[in-house]
Amino acid sequence: MKKLKFFHTAMVALALTAAFASCSNDDNEDQAPVPEEQIPVAPVVHYDLTVTVDKHGGMGRDVTTIMQSRERLDAGDVVNFENIGAEINADYTMEAITRGKYYYQVPNSEDRFVKLQFKDNKMHVVQAQPFKENTYNKRQYTHTWLNDNTLIIMAANGNKNAIVWTKLKTDDMTIISEGTLDLALEGDWDSFTTSGILAYRQNDNKLFYFYYMKKGTGRKATKETNFRVAVINAETMAVEQKSQCPFAAEMAGSAYGELLQQTTFSDEQGNLYLAAFSDTEIGEEGKLLRIKAGEYNIDADFNGFPNSDGKLLTTQYLGNGKVFCYSRHDDKANLGTDIDSYAHYYSVVDMNANTRTRMSFGGTEIPYSSGRFSQRSAFNSKENKVYFGVNIQTSQPQIYVYDVATGNVTEGVKVAEGYHFEQIRIMED
Repeated sequence: MKKLKFFHTAMVALALTAAFASCSNDDNEDQAPVPEEQIPVAPVVHYDLTVTVDKHGGMGRDVTTIMQSRERLDAGDVVNFENIGAEINADYTMEAITRGKYYYQVPNSEDRFVKLQFKDNKMHVVQAQPFKENTYNKRQYTHTWLNDNTLIIMAANGNKNAIVWTKLKTDDMTIISEGTLDLALEGDWDSFTTSGILAYRQNDNKLFYFYYMKKGTGRKATKETNFRVAVINAETMAVEQKSQCPFAAEMAGSAYGELLQQTTFSDEQGNLYLAAFSDTEIGEEGKLLRIKAGEYNIDADFNGFPNSDGKLLTTQYLGNGKVFCYSRHDDKANLGTDIDSYAHYYSVVDMNANTRTRMSFGGTEIPYSSGRFSQRSAFNSKENKVYFGVNIQTSQPQIYVYDVATGNVTEGVKVAEGYHFEQIRIMED
């Protein structure tokens, strides 16, 4: 309906332009205004908050996961999850794809794709599509959108010796096509990384698949030091080019794609960015890598995450070269590097000025937060504000609001004691 309104508005404007061009003697006549009901209206949004009980979630941890919808997060009240919201972990996972009103994921049953809507604090199944040729495990796949209605899912197969893909038409969840990428294991490597990271560049209709090869299984597996990039024709799914990162690095969040956190984005010029990290003597050093518009290889001379002191976890592009980041301070002696360690914090990167500024409130840096995985911030572009949450060691979880235009940070809602803040999703009503 929104597209129809926009098309109608565009046709009215075209007709008016033609009328003025052919009737120059009528320049003084009043122009009929476009009816108000034909003017496109920005969607109304709400926020879905996710918390866990006892410990943090992610990585398939067996923990109670509760979701609740909120119209606003800037009011100074307390969000209580007791008998409000829904436990989602019985049938679904916190790892999901979102767009517009809906969630998309492979549920715990691992036999289908589902399209969900969280409405009236309940999870509703809108549509489901059983697997056909290719199958996927919950939490272990990556994705990207070709347009508002075409979603690509990609992951290593069951034996992890090939990369499979599925294209879905999301209005009815039918499978458009599926297949296997023309990527082969090389040398002594015997498996692909589980998910990898997938991104789409619209201006030349190319997919970029970031992956690496391994030998062995589990935590004892050895990995390639330099991850790889496959450039894929989004229409034919043919692999057109392959390369490696020019230095030792691994993609952030590669085990779970971007189901929990956002690690890729594009800027106004069409440059593609990827969160990554390299191993150093003091810990994992975060990097923000770039593939320039029109190019296919990682820029060896660019790192958009200056003064790194640990692993870069999530990114969110705010426009005009600014990036909202969540990272970990890798001071192993004091802060720790576990999921539950109070070692994580937010900062804003200005890529134009090559600066990074840690988030502060009332003139003081916001304390370190626990919780490694998931997108803990939401950017409301209409308001030009970022909502982000922290789990502070000395008090209950707190949501803050960052005004992008002014740089001011204010307090939003608090989360009741006894819960671990995990995630903010901004969703259309």
